[in-house]
Amino acid sequence: MVCGRYLKTLTLPTGTVTPPEQVLVPGGRDVRASLDAGSAAVGTDAERAGADGGDDGRTDAGNVGDAGDATDGSAGAGRIVVACPPHPRMGGSRSDSRLVAASDVLGERGIDCLRVDYGDWDEGRGEQRDVGNALAWAGERYDAVGLFGFSFGATMALCVAAGRDDLSGTSALAPDRGREGADAVVALSGIECPVQVLHGARDDTADWEPIVERARESGHTVEALPADHFFVGQQQKVAERVGTFFERAFG
Repeated sequence: MVCGRYLKTLTLPTGTVTPPEQVLVPGGRDVRASLDAGSAAVGTDAERAGADGGDDGRTDAGNVGDAGDATDGSAGAGRIVVACPPHPRMGGSRSDSRLVAASDVLGERGIDCLRVDYGDWDEGRGEQRDVGNALAWAGERYDAVGLFGFSFGATMALCVAAGRDDLSGTSALAPDRGREGADAVVALSGIECPVQVLHGARDDTADWEPIVERARESGHTVEALPADHFFVGQQQKVAERVGTFFERAFG
């Protein structure tokens, strides 16, 4: 039984940008997410709007309703990418500019994006459950699901992708190796879907070298960009690469 909540449908004037729909992800933790509709859904019955609660500049509207009040427009709809934010104790959230940029590019290609926040800090353990629950939510509603993350979120994405057979692709932007119980290098050996690893050549924040080495050994896509950990001024370039990867992964 679906126990998540969604925002009620709001009809917008022609030409208005559709704000993201707020989703409360089932799973026992307070995990909130913003669902950005791909361009293919704009102007159809799948049109959705709601409060994002973040600072990505998108208009807030509507109130959270029960599942029975929600539109079913996204159910079974093509493709979606679940996007994981950077470290929550360092200000990371679903409104991170790199996640928003990637979501915008995915949307232009007709791919929905679910940008998630984590529940209460749990040393990486609960955060992995949060991502898994978001994937379960997406898998019940979409034909194909991908996974993306930046920094700490990239580590979570790689760790959660290991051992799963229901992902079309996983993209990791500036991943850090992590720690015991959330070791992205170990996880890479157990990922069955295509993987993209993007890192900054001048990144002195994350421990990315062992991840890149293992990814190359495993035949995954690896690309170094002339940037630091935060890709200042290059977020659109990064987003385009993420969009291209998922477009190919979804086929």
